[in-house]
Amino acid sequence: MTEINHKKKVFQGTVVSDKMKDTVVVLVERYEKHPKYGKFIKHKKKFKAHDAGNTKKIGDKVEIIETRPISKDKHFMIV
Repeated sequence: MTEINHKKKVFQGTVVSDKMKDTVVVLVERYEKHPKYGKFIKHKKKFKAHDAGNTKKIGDKVEIIETRPISKDKHFMIV
């Protein structure tokens, strides 16, 4: 694998949809502490990521990296 530019965001998540052409939806979960109250909170967010050739299927663990905008709401790609 080539060296990754660390200025770009990198997330790990699970594929939750693969019904689009060359695109998968990845659910990224973060578990972080609330700054004031100290309680740990789980944050979830879905990102659309470019997957050339539709190689990933639902349930696969993937790593996505930020890239130039590929479409209106797709600005990540599978590493």
